[in-house]
Amino acid sequence: MDGDRALLTPCGMLRQGCVRALAGKLARLPAGTARVDADMSGVHFMDTAGLRFLDVLRDFGRRRSLPVTATRWNGQPRRLLESAGLDPADPLNHPARAVPSRPAPEAEQARSLESEIEQFRDAVAARPLVDRARGILMARYGCTSDEAWDVLREAARLAGSSLREIAAAVTPDGGTDDPGPPDDIREALVRALAGRPR
Repeated sequence: MDGDRALLTPCGMLRQGCVRALAGKLARLPAGTARVDADMSGVHFMDTAGLRFLDVLRDFGRRRSLPVTATRWNGQPRRLLESAGLDPADPLNHPARAVPSRPAPEAEQARSLESEIEQFRDAVAARPLVDRARGILMARYGCTSDEAWDVLREAARLAGSSLREIAAAVTPDGGTDDPGPPDDIREALVRALAGRPR
């Protein structure tokens, strides 16, 4: 609270459960709250729950007859708002911007957004595997965390593989019959390691 103004600063991901959490926060605001501002700059991902999050904010403002804003959108959440026809400058209070003269068809926009969400989910799911692979490279080759990251990315580029595939090749599965990485990935890792700064 800043005087009679409530500042909400959500961060991370707006997905299942965010609407319930927001409703709980709003219910606990003091009775004298005169306005609510949400700074959305810390939100880096949202799915359709983010749109329901906005509905809860809008309804709260209407019920209490007080101004509510949601500003400073970035990255994927900003693109989702634009795809939904909302103005990211403040989707609660500003009309949508003029639609470009030749917009992509709605189905194409939806597929593109679904693909982006799926890529993000894959990246989140791969993170523990990538972190283990970085640790192995750091221990085995005496490189820093950033250098290990660069080696994994460069090997993925050289092999034409995903970061997840490279990390899986570096990380042993614990079996005694582990044949090691495929030849193309092994060669890419050798080249990436050779190219790192000393």
